[in-house]
Amino acid sequence: MRLSGKNILVVGVGPGLGTATAYMLLKDGANVAAVARKEEHLEKVKETLSEPANLLCIAADASSMEGAQKITKAVAEKFDGVDGIALLAGSYAKSPMGSMTEDTVDAMVSANLKAPLYVLNSILPLLKGNSSVVMVSSVFGTYKISSGNVAYAAVKAGVAKATESLAHELVGKGIRVNAVAPNSMDPGFEPGREWRSRRKLGDPTCPPEDVASVIAWLMTEEASWVSGAVIPVDGGAKK
Repeated sequence: MRLSGKNILVVGVGPGLGTATAYMLLKDGANVAAVARKEEHLEKVKETLSEPANLLCIAADASSMEGAQKITKAVAEKFDGVDGIALLAGSYAKSPMGSMTEDTVDAMVSANLKAPLYVLNSILPLLKGNSSVVMVSSVFGTYKISSGNVAYAAVKAGVAKATESLAHELVGKGIRVNAVAPNSMDPGFEPGREWRSRRKLGDPTCPPEDVASVIAWLMTEEASWVSGAVIPVDGGAKK
C-alpha cells in the first residue's frame, strides 16, 4: 500500500468528498485523522467507513484559530507527526450581483479560505519533511467562468493563489503544496461502489471518488516532484 504507516489529516469530512478521501487514504494504508464540525456527523462517518482502527475523529470548527488549535492538539496527542494534510473544508452559495448578502460571502470566505490557512498555520510544526498539503480550489476559480457565483469564484481563485504562494514559502522545509480544482461533484459517497461507471468524459458532474483519488495520489511518493500545481479534475467538461 502506497501510504502504509503515514499519518494524514483530512479537514472537512463531509458526506461526499471528505468521506471519499478518508476512505481512499485508509485503503492505501494511512492513519487518518478526520475533522468535521459535528460529533453526530463523525459517528456517521465511522459507520460508513466501518470504524477502522486507524481512524481518529475530531469534532472542531476549522474556520477559527481556536478550532485549528484544537485540531492540532488532538493530532499531536495521537500521532508522532503528520505526513499529509487534505484541507477540504468548503462552502458554496450563489452570489449574483444585486442579491449578494454579507452572511453568504463571509461563510464562503471562512470555510474555503480561512479554514485551510488557519489549520496549516497551527499544525505546521507537526509536518514532517517530504510531507504533502492538498487544498481545494475550483475550475470556476481558475479555468472557467459562470454567472451568479462571483464570490465563490473569487474565493477559490484565492485558494489557487495561496497554493502557489505556500508551495514557494514551504519548499525549504520539504513540504509540497498542491490543489485540486474540481467541477461539480455528486453529493453522496458509498464505499466499494463502481463509481467509474457513474460518469463519462465531458460530464458536468462526477462522483467524489474521482477527485478523492487525485488527492490520495498527491499524498504518495509518486507525486513527490509535484508542488505548486492547481490540477483541474473536471473530466474535460465544457461547462
